[in-house]
Amino acid sequence: MAQSTSKSFEAYKRVKANKGSAGIDGMGFEKFEERLNNNLYKIWNRMSSGSYFPSPVMAVEIPKKSGGTRRLGVPTIADRIAQMVARAYVERAVETMFCEDSYGYRPHKSAVDAFEKTRKRCWKYDYVIELDVKGLFDNIDHELLP
Repeated sequence: MAQSTSKSFEAYKRVKANKGSAGIDGMGFEKFEERLNNNLYKIWNRMSSGSYFPSPVMAVEIPKKSGGTRRLGVPTIADRIAQMVARAYVERAVETMFCEDSYGYRPHKSAVDAFEKTRKRCWKYDYVIELDVKGLFDNIDHELLP
């Protein structure tokens, strides 16, 4: 149990470092920390018993640079910690399945790394493939797909 709750504590530290505001429960980090061990134990207990269910997500309207707004979902701190614990387990399990050239949402890999690899390959090979993913499947000739 101590090892599992320590995973919750590690997840808590990562979530706190990301900052962020309180979710629908109104509980910010200061309030969460008043009963930190109890709150982390509650998350661990519910996740390990299969009885964990996330709270509703608070919707917040964020202004867009181009005008208008977009809706952003803000989970509770407890839910963000649970998500971070689940992420750690899933990431460890699937990381070895990814191709070395996969960069999206990978630990210790970024878009900058992908561009660096692309830059090096552009000097090595005589061709470049440029792809705009937005609208790709709407505009591609489906007769060419197997």
